[in-house]
Amino acid sequence: MNHVDLVALLAVAQLVFFGVLVGRARGRYGVKAPATAGHEGFERAYRVQMNTLELMVAFLPALFIAAKYWPPAWVAVAGAVYLVGRLVYWRSYTAAPASRGLGFALSMMPILALVIGGIAGALRGAGGG
Repeated sequence: MNHVDLVALLAVAQLVFFGVLVGRARGRYGVKAPATAGHEGFERAYRVQMNTLELMVAFLPALFIAAKYWPPAWVAVAGAVYLVGRLVYWRSYTAAPASRGLGFALSMMPILALVIGGIAGALRGAGGG
């Protein structure tokens, strides 16, 4: 299970990193808090952070629930793909938002797999006992 825990903590650290980038972008582009709009460079950084936060709500529970029913190493690999997807998303979205598709897919597919795996495991467990 420690691999799953490591992936979860790396996901939290990644979200914090994206938050730091938003703070830097505020300074670089002169967007004063509490504004969430202004310079396009800031808005791109902000959207990466917010989109990542939105996905974390599904990712973390799905990760831990799937790990209850499936080999933790497999679950951790799916989580690692999510982390890579978020990095690809960040790089592509900040460079050219229209190019974010691969990063988005690499983020969503593991979440969907973990949700389906968690549901299947829970149903399988419910039927057995």
